[in-house]
Amino acid sequence: MKTTPKSKDITLGIGKVPERVLERAVLRQISVTRPEVILGAGVGEDCGVLRIGDDEDIVLSSDPITAAASDIGDLAITVSINDLASSGAEPVGFMVTALLPPDTMESELRAIMLQIDEACKKAGAPVVGGHTEVTDVVKVPVLSVTAVGKVRRGKLITTAGIRPGMDLVVTKWIGLEGTSIIAKENEAELLERFSSSLISEAKDFDKYISVQKDGAVAAAAGACAMHDVTEGGILGALWEMGAAGGVGIRVEMDAIPVRQETIEICEYFDINPYKLISSGSMLIACDNGGHMVRALEEAGIPASVIGLATEGPDRIVLYDGVEKYLTPPEPDEIHRVL
Repeated sequence: MKTTPKSKDITLGIGKVPERVLERAVLRQISVTRPEVILGAGVGEDCGVLRIGDDEDIVLSSDPITAAASDIGDLAITVSINDLASSGAEPVGFMVTALLPPDTMESELRAIMLQIDEACKKAGAPVVGGHTEVTDVVKVPVLSVTAVGKVRRGKLITTAGIRPGMDLVVTKWIGLEGTSIIAKENEAELLERFSSSLISEAKDFDKYISVQKDGAVAAAAGACAMHDVTEGGILGALWEMGAAGGVGIRVEMDAIPVRQETIEICEYFDINPYKLISSGSMLIACDNGGHMVRALEEAGIPASVIGLATEGPDRIVLYDGVEKYLTPPEPDEIHRVL
């Protein structure tokens, strides 16, 4: 009697679970379905979608914040809204789970909730529930947010909507979130090497992290696929969009927009800026990249065409004319620094 050999068990590293492990250990175990679920769990997809009612679909996204402490409340809500924005959805409410270490002061919890409330005011959507707990299994506060949104029937945008021949557009600059976090958490060390103005500017990159407006403008301008650029950076996002749509990718590295502050800080810590967590950038696939860039820039959002989707499986980045193949996302490099 033949037996099916088991795959080799491996230890998971810190950060986002590798795609091959996600496929084997997570997605293959999901077997329950319902007709209301029109978009479920999948590689590269930011949201799940439920079809309930005649005119609108419910969009759901869940994200934890573990890498930053000083502005964790604001980040937790903002990155959840960013996932909704990638689907063209409007935020309706948030469920917040807070896990706090035993030495947390009441004043710290209050400060986190004030940040959350301020971010909710900007989004126009409230916290509708959640859970708050002190536990010795965490060393720093951990927030997990489930965002609930809505989108009109027929207006849903997915990561898998990309097709061969489409242009690839990136908004603002890559590496914004990671640069801001590193600058805040390592300010004293960095000030020994860089000017106070450079570090101050880098810390202030958090003002760019929302892509709610990016998503709304891009959806109206004809976006066919969108993906919030988060852990794994722009190279990870490109791989995930290509994998979700089953297309190839061809990108010019020199066309990818990146701030000088990000380059300087990444060089200091020996980090690849193109693999750095990058909330604040939206990756967009569309039929006319020039039109998309003009629409975004007219709304005050910098944007660049960086490449296109191709037939076949090859996902390639051009470095000074040399072709290098993209690989599945790896654990984000920010974890080596924090």
